[in-house]
Amino acid sequence: MKPAKAPQQGETIPFLDRDHSILAFNERVLDWARRRDVPLLERLRYLCIVSSNLDEFFEVRAAPHLAAVVKGETKGSYTAAGAEALAAAAHQLVDQQYALFNDELTPAFAAEGIAIVSHGDRTSAQRRWVEEYFAREVRPLLVPVGLDPAHPFPQVANKSLNFIVELGGADAFGRENAIAIVKVPRVLPRLIRMPAKVAGRKALFVSLSSVIRAHLQDLFPGRQVGSFSQFRVTRHSDLAVDEDDVLNLRTALRLGLQHRHYGQAVRLEVSAGCAEPLASFLLQQFALPPAALYRVHGPVNLVRLQQLIDLVEAPQLLFAPYRASYPAGLLPGQSIFAQLRRRDVLIHQPFESFEGVVAFLREAVEDPAVLAIKQTIYRTGSDSVLIDLLREAVRRGKEVTAVVELKARFDEEANINWADQLESVGAQVVYGVVGLKTHAKMMLVTRREGRQLVRYAHLSTGNYNARTARLYTDLSHLTANPQLTADVDAIFVHLASQTRLPRLNQALIAPFQLQRRMVERIDALAAAAAAGQEARIVLKMNALTDEPMIRALVRAGRAGVRIDLIVRGACMLPPRLPGRTDNIRVRSIIGRFLEHSRVFYFRAGRQEELFLSSADWMNRNMLRRIELAWPVTEPALLRRIVDECLVAYLHDDRDAWDLMEDGRYRRARGAVQPKGHGAQAALMARHGAREPVVEEALWT
Repeated sequence: MKPAKAPQQGETIPFLDRDHSILAFNERVLDWARRRDVPLLERLRYLCIVSSNLDEFFEVRAAPHLAAVVKGETKGSYTAAGAEALAAAAHQLVDQQYALFNDELTPAFAAEGIAIVSHGDRTSAQRRWVEEYFAREVRPLLVPVGLDPAHPFPQVANKSLNFIVELGGADAFGRENAIAIVKVPRVLPRLIRMPAKVAGRKALFVSLSSVIRAHLQDLFPGRQVGSFSQFRVTRHSDLAVDEDDVLNLRTALRLGLQHRHYGQAVRLEVSAGCAEPLASFLLQQFALPPAALYRVHGPVNLVRLQQLIDLVEAPQLLFAPYRASYPAGLLPGQSIFAQLRRRDVLIHQPFESFEGVVAFLREAVEDPAVLAIKQTIYRTGSDSVLIDLLREAVRRGKEVTAVVELKARFDEEANINWADQLESVGAQVVYGVVGLKTHAKMMLVTRREGRQLVRYAHLSTGNYNARTARLYTDLSHLTANPQLTADVDAIFVHLASQTRLPRLNQALIAPFQLQRRMVERIDALAAAAAAGQEARIVLKMNALTDEPMIRALVRAGRAGVRIDLIVRGACMLPPRLPGRTDNIRVRSIIGRFLEHSRVFYFRAGRQEELFLSSADWMNRNMLRRIELAWPVTEPALLRRIVDECLVAYLHDDRDAWDLMEDGRYRRARGAVQPKGHGAQAALMARHGAREPVVEEALWT
């Protein structure tokens, strides 16, 4: 440990840039697509995940940078120079993606007898088959639009695939309208497998874009097709609804969803060979600067290549199937309520099955003694067994309250539909607090036991989503602790009634006191270290960007507290700065599963505290969301969390990356070595069921 050093009055440290940190996270994800120890189809999946992440990055983060370029801003949070540097980093990442796809993955697939065959490489028999497919399946759905005063540039939806075509000659009316747009129907598959009669024993595919490209001339009889290119525009897609100025949030969001696909353009992707006049024309149509143009050497939308993973029958090119074990803390066949009266239960997902959570709710639904069920709904997905159980609970006469977060980004439509369905059967549906997203993950069951009403709670670091529960690492905590369950009940009452929140026993809630209480604990450890006590902080989260909390960590490190941060994604705290952050280490784990659990550990001498939470340490989570953090006090559970979620990850020398002071990440010593220790691999070996079945293998 570095010696303590008193901070200078007013001294600040240079925070790392959040958006560059997000791109750096995607570079680490892309590294899994490079790894030779990863099965080939899984390498392709990681490549597609990076493209999907970049889509969301542009949809959510790019607009203010673009505005700074347009306005020529030189001061403030967003500047033209900063936007140019970010664009350069994004261009570099995209170039790395396509180089990897073309130079490594494509030849590797060819060696396995798998190929996406371009028009120039097709045999005459394959070309005839493609021609027949185009005439039968594709041509009837295409409506080319020739641009003229009566046919202006069409509305182009967010992330839709299109062609721009330069035409020679005159149209049917003798006019020389030189530009046409062809929208590619979203209802058609982007990859089509050729039949064995033309593919032989190989798995050969054609892309929908190459099918259309090969037959563009058929769409314009009597005209000469000159230059052409695929293009795809990404639009700002973060819904903005003034909750203080709407009478019905659900109706306002439903209307907003109709316009999301046509928001401000922020990125334009074209084929690498797109002629300069066509590219300039498109930039002008979308009011974009040159830096927003991305010329790509391959499919314009790599995300759609995920279809190849499902179309190829090659289990040897996928991860070995993993089946989670039933939670070790629960005894099958026995009442979960009876078990919780004896002790709390921890479920470590996805290493242990989410079925334990489903079983808890199912027992509550089927138990006649259960009177009421309350649950928050943030991201449950479009097909949810938990929602079905809540509806069944209503039908059985139980009081069901659902706090549905309508503004869960990109899940708004699914949540509106769930709200409609729950209300239709008689559940009480509320939407939390105006201006704050309800991000806390909690469920409360009230049961009559003799003359008493007894509460049971499920609290989680992750969502009530059975699919992502197989792909994300999260912690579920089942408890009958009277103080903690009383806190959960008070929070539900607060969310539904908007009344003042009473003083809580154990739980911490944002935006009221979570940030302040965490900073107080950090400062208390700093004081303990300054007084000569051994002090330790270990935090695991997905992002660290909240400046007051970063400053508190810096103060504690300078006072002598030893600090380890396990931050999967964006981190603005620069570690290892001489004399300022010497005692702080930051690492990121990128693995088969998406790291998602939030664990906060504090120790001074022999006194230790551990909290689980729904919240990352970001300003929005601390001040603009309803977030929950709660202590784990049972010694056995605390030790297990420390062992499985902190120690295992601090010793990972296979999938870990260490953050340097300049914002670059470096592989942990020994990383990617087959004999290295991988935290996720160790937990899979510890908890995996003996008879694996095929399940989804990776997060998206």
